[in-house]
Amino acid sequence: MTLAVAAGLAVSASACSGKSDAKMPPLSMSPTKPGGVGSPSVEAAKEPITLAFAGDTHFYAQLAARLASPRTALGPTIPALKGADFAMVNLETAITTRGTKEPKEFNFRAPASAFTALKAAGIDVVSMANNHGVDFGRVGLADSLAAIKRSGYPVVGIGKNADEAYKPYYKTVKGTKLAVIGATQVLDDNLIAGWTATDQHAGLASAKNAPRLIQAVKEARGQADAVVVYLHWGQEMRPCPLPRQKHLANQLVHAGADVIVGGHAHVPLGGGFFHGRYIDYGMGNFLFYAASGKTADTGILQLTLSGRKVLKAQWKPGTISGGVPRLLTGASRLQAASRWNALRECTGLTARP
Repeated sequence: MTLAVAAGLAVSASACSGKSDAKMPPLSMSPTKPGGVGSPSVEAAKEPITLAFAGDTHFYAQLAARLASPRTALGPTIPALKGADFAMVNLETAITTRGTKEPKEFNFRAPASAFTALKAAGIDVVSMANNHGVDFGRVGLADSLAAIKRSGYPVVGIGKNADEAYKPYYKTVKGTKLAVIGATQVLDDNLIAGWTATDQHAGLASAKNAPRLIQAVKEARGQADAVVVYLHWGQEMRPCPLPRQKHLANQLVHAGADVIVGGHAHVPLGGGFFHGRYIDYGMGNFLFYAASGKTADTGILQLTLSGRKVLKAQWKPGTISGGVPRLLTGASRLQAASRWNALRECTGLTARP
């Protein structure tokens, strides 16, 4: 994502009109079977597990110094991340110390020690499918792929070719096999061809190629108990999802996705249930150098999952200071939670299954 709008800029209610995408099909569908949309059979009982998701994370500018102490680099939110059975964020940076900046407004990079810090914070997997994943060109991309291979750290949404970029990461948590896929719906127009993974060259998993992403979800559906899709999508500073986001979410739920989360807007968007599945349209910034005002609103989304069924969803609101997130307590937490719940009004989602 590019921080094209000054941090803290107020967003008017008219931003949610979605007129620019008025021709997109509506978000509507009916479950086909009792277990939910696309359920192949009645689900076997699974021990509940907790999943924690947070937003845009990098180690740029003043945050680079935090890598000197990787065990504490993500600050006071580490206990909440480690407390979940599974945790994930969007890693919004190239992993390289070389390369040439791509022709865009903001370029982020970090050394491979970023993976050490993320692992120390209890984060199980990250997505690099975003509009900063190839910020330092083909050299930076090669470095990122090499660092991923050397570290063995789980990263989705990027690869040496399309098959690898769209490939799910599988992890079994207390008997539940998760499939996790990452993709981006946001790429600069002049960079789409060079950044998108194809059969011929390395790059990112692009959600602009919806059929390819849908295929990946369908294949994962047949291999896992629950399918998670982490997307980079939306419009900067806009607190309501675009019609194209709703349309893609509709398609992915039809294909078998159980949890769809994402970010890019620099501010939180609403989350809720959709025909038995859970969608969060945007978790805002997390560990992010330039957060202030509205862009400092952050949080951790915690879901309780039993098989494919999301039993409970909780937004743990926080704020970012000096680029570092911390969770709120007391009256501030209650007020922030209330504001977050109000964001659901323009999503078409419900508070309960």
